Amino acid sequence: MKILWTDGSANPNPGKGGFAVLENGEPVALGSEEESSNIRMEGKAMIAAIKYAGDEGCEIHSDSEFWINVLTKWAPSWKANGWKKKKGEIKNLDIVKELFDLYEKNNVKLIWVRGHVGTEFNELADEWANKAREGAKL
Repeated sequence: MKILWTDGSANPNPGKGGFAVLENGEPVALGSEEESSNIRMEGKAMIAAIKYAGDEGCEIHSDSEFWINVLTKWAPSWKANGWKKKKGEIKNLDIVKELFDLYEKNNVKLIWVRGHVGTEFNELADEWANKAREGAKL
């Protein structure tokens, strides 16, 4: 099982966004969008992590409590209800559907880490997400 660290950023938020996936402190996936948000980029990072891990599966360390809650608490009922929730629309539904499908079909363990408290690989993932936002490529 691959141990991966993910992060996303947007500056301004919303604005230009970037994301990163790290393995052993090194970037293995980077991406960006011209018009995005930090939430979108966090989700895109998780998608990239699961795709990168493939059949081996992965343990994703993320500071996005939002996306962990989407995958473990909210998306199962949204899917069962035809991708609807009781109040309002599901934002970023394109990412929610793709990510939840990958999560269901692959061996994925999610680990929440507090962001910006000096955790080495979380800080590196943040740095690389910012570099990706600014145009860095692998």
